[in-house]
Amino acid sequence: MALVNPDFAQELKQFGVDTALECFNCGTCAAICPLIYEHFPRKMIRYVQVGAAELILQQAQDLWRCLHCGLCTRTCPRQANPGELILGLRRYVVSRWRRA
Repeated sequence: MALVNPDFAQELKQFGVDTALECFNCGTCAAICPLIYEHFPRKMIRYVQVGAAELILQQAQDLWRCLHCGLCTRTCPRQANPGELILGLRRYVVSRWRRA
């Protein structure tokens, strides 16, 4: 069972993740993503929104599958910037690995 941190989205601002709460999970990013891998990046955005940092760390390898092609960001109707969010999550994961 994953612990939930309600302040997680706020904590991620130091890693450049500041639009996660703008996303309303319409799925456009997952539909356009060339990876077509388990609703990526939508899944990671949802983890941020609900504060499931533990799940992000458990599935961190998925973050490096992102090609950073920009399709998700260009098609996002809320300008939630999913591509930049994924890059910020990479920074977060690396910072956690350095502490470990």
